[in-house]
Amino acid sequence: MTAIPKAARVVVTGAVLAAGACAAPAAGDPAVPWAAVGLLAAVHALCELPSRGAAAGRFPPVGAGSFFPVLLAAAFLLPPPAAVLVAVPGSLVGGAEEPGPWLRRAWRAARLGLATGAAAVAYGRLRPGPERSLGVADFPWVLAPALAAALAFCLVAAVLDAVVRAAAERVPPGARRPLLPSPAPHCVHGLAGLTMAVLWKSPYGPPAALMVLPPVYLSCRTFAQYHRERAAHQATVRALVQAVDLKDRYTRGHGERVGRASVLIARELGLGEDRLETVRFAGILHDIGKLGVPTRVLRKDGPLTPAERRTVELHPEYGHEIVRGIGFLGEAREAILHHHERLDGTGYPYGLAGEAIPESARVVAVADAFDAMTSTRSYRRARPVREALEELGRCAGTQFDPRMVRALTRAVQREGWQTAVTSDEAVPPAARPGPRGVPAG
Repeated sequence: MTAIPKAARVVVTGAVLAAGACAAPAAGDPAVPWAAVGLLAAVHALCELPSRGAAAGRFPPVGAGSFFPVLLAAAFLLPPPAAVLVAVPGSLVGGAEEPGPWLRRAWRAARLGLATGAAAVAYGRLRPGPERSLGVADFPWVLAPALAAALAFCLVAAVLDAVVRAAAERVPPGARRPLLPSPAPHCVHGLAGLTMAVLWKSPYGPPAALMVLPPVYLSCRTFAQYHRERAAHQATVRALVQAVDLKDRYTRGHGERVGRASVLIARELGLGEDRLETVRFAGILHDIGKLGVPTRVLRKDGPLTPAERRTVELHPEYGHEIVRGIGFLGEAREAILHHHERLDGTGYPYGLAGEAIPESARVVAVADAFDAMTSTRSYRRARPVREALEELGRCAGTQFDPRMVRALTRAVQREGWQTAVTSDEAVPPAARPGPRGVPAG
């Protein structure tokens, strides 16, 4: 277990003291509607309970973002000092990871309290009337202050996150990830919070306002589930790539670059975002079949025998078999199987030609050859990018699809390409198989 750094503890302590100072004026303010404060705080705490203890297994956590509408409704309904208090109970009862779970809970309470207070201040300064009324006469003028409050919430929470992360990781804010997240989700939460506040002030009262939460919870849970699945997909791909890199150090990092080049081509062709991800996976995993090739063959010093070359040429089929049951890869499986086919039908494993070769495989074939030519290996220097593109152009129509070559050429000329050293071992070029024509990685 790694201890929380002292600098991070200092940041947390400062945030807690700042939140306490912001909330303190509520104690002596007779205008604070304590019943509303208590009810909103209880609702927020109830929403956070599923993330704690044994309940977390029965109710998958969806993140505090699911309940931002409660906090933003508090910002629209309460004075800033009282709004700060609404975030405290839920933050303290919610789940927290080791190390220092109570320190993390205190940080979350301070962070969300300060963000909610900032949202209340922004809304109070910009609201259309002198009172916190939310009637028909306030629309549509109240929408701008509400969105401004949501943006203030987003900004304060993001800055506090960046500061504590910088203190904990000892890197400047924004060095490892963007300083500010996308404001769009917070704007959506702001509109949901405004809806809650309007219903709260309506003749139907708080029970009607609470009806906003179930659909928000379900939508956020679905969104969080999508992100968890995507993270699992990324972890699966990283594990497979690491296995290939450990076995064949000659092409270390090659898959990641082929994935990057494949995305450049696919984006230039106008493929949809879902296919871009699939093509990227195909590029990254195109050589996964090398796990089925004997290590002595992959690392052999000297030319391969015909039998050894035939063994290596089985790696697309091995790769297809390895990923056959990984459903999220989709058409990437076909690209892994056919990325050594040639447009003229002389490739392997099945000798497909022209349009019979899947589009994703034709994309990966060009990306694979391009990276092989532009990567510095221990036995030769990389070709210049311009020369590699010219070589691809010479082989277009026979080995490669001309559309893919033109797309890569345009993308690289516009965005550039960073070459890399991919091997730390001296390996004779004759020992490395590739398709006849331009070498592949």
